Amino acid sequence: MSLPSSHKAAVVPEAGAQHKVVDRSLAPLSADEIAVKVTATAINPVDWKIRDYRVFITEFPAVLGSDAAGEVVAVGSSVKSHTVGERVFFQGIIGKYDSSTFQQYVKIPASLAAKTPQKVSDEQAATFWVAGMAVNTGLYHKSGLSLAAPWDKDGDKVGKGKTAIILGGSSSVGQYAIQFCKLSGFDHIVTSSSPSHFDYLKTLGATQVLDRSKATSASDFASITDNPDSTAWVYDTISSPSTQLLAVEILQSLRGGKVIVVMNPDEKAVSQSQVADKPPTQVVNILGLGSHPDYRYVSEPLAAHLGGEDGYVATGKVVLNRPEVVEGGLESVEKALKANKEGVSGVKVVIRPNEA
Repeated sequence: MSLPSSHKAAVVPEAGAQHKVVDRSLAPLSADEIAVKVTATAINPVDWKIRDYRVFITEFPAVLGSDAAGEVVAVGSSVKSHTVGERVFFQGIIGKYDSSTFQQYVKIPASLAAKTPQKVSDEQAATFWVAGMAVNTGLYHKSGLSLAAPWDKDGDKVGKGKTAIILGGSSSVGQYAIQFCKLSGFDHIVTSSSPSHFDYLKTLGATQVLDRSKATSASDFASITDNPDSTAWVYDTISSPSTQLLAVEILQSLRGGKVIVVMNPDEKAVSQSQVADKPPTQVVNILGLGSHPDYRYVSEPLAAHLGGEDGYVATGKVVLNRPEVVEGGLESVEKALKANKEGVSGVKVVIRPNEA
C-alpha cells in the first residue's frame, strides 16, 4: 500500500456552501509525519460550527474533520515510532487541510498518532481524540486545571479524597471526563445525565449519577458531599448558558473554584462568578488543540499511553465512545453533520471516507 497521487475529499467549496466531493492531493511528507488512509472519521459539533460560522477557515475550498482512524501508508524519513501497515487513531489539525479528516488520506505528525489495539475497530477508535483531548486539556493542561496527568509521578493519586463534578456525563466529552478522573484517582465522581445512561456511566467510573431533569439547582449537587473542601472545580461538558450558570452556582455553594467549559463563557455565568459576597469562581474556556506546540506536553504522552496493546484502551482503562455509522462514505458528510447537529445521545456519529 502506498500514498496515491490524488484522492477523494469532501470540501466546502465556498463560504456558505455545503460539502462537495472532489479530487485533491497531499503535499510531500515532512520528516516527522506519517500518511494515513482514513478508514473512519467521527463528527464533532466543531465541524458543522466551522462550516456554519466560518471560523478557522483560512481559504476555500476548505477541508474539515478532526477525529479519525486509519492505516499508515507512508512514513517520513525520521519516523521510528510507526510503520507502514500499522493502524492508528489521531486528531486532525483544524485549518491545516492536508491534516483534516474528511478525506481519504491525510498526513499527521507521527508523535500525535496512537496505535490502535487489535481488539478495537477503526470506527470506535475514531471517536476519541477531539473529546478526549478536550478532557485532557481541561484536567492536565496549564490552561485548565493543570493537574498532574495519570502518566506523571503520582498522577494517579491527585484525586484521592476529592470529588469531581461533571455535567453531561453521557456526552462524548463527559464519558471521557469520567474515565480520566478515575485514572486520576478521584474518590468521588459525580455526573448528570438522563436515567437511560445511569448504569453505563457507572461502569465507566461515575460513583453517583443525577437525573439531569431533576438536578437543576446548586443544592442538588452540593448536598452530595459531606466535605465542601473536596470539590474545587466543575467540568461542564455541555457548556450551554444554563449549565454554565449551574456550574458556577454549584461551586459558589461550596468553596469556589474553576468551571471548565468547552464553549465561550456565557455572560450571565461570568457575571454570577464575580458576585462579591460569593466564593471566588472562574469560568475557563479550554481548547483541545493537540497539535499546537503549547499542548504537546499533554497530547504526545497521551498518544503514547493511550494506544498499543498495553495502553489505556487495550487494558480497558479507557472505554471508547460507541459509534453510530452513517453509511455512504464522503458523500454522506452532510447527512452525518445534520445528525450530530440535531443531537445524538450516548453515541458518536462516524463515517467511512474510503467506503464506496
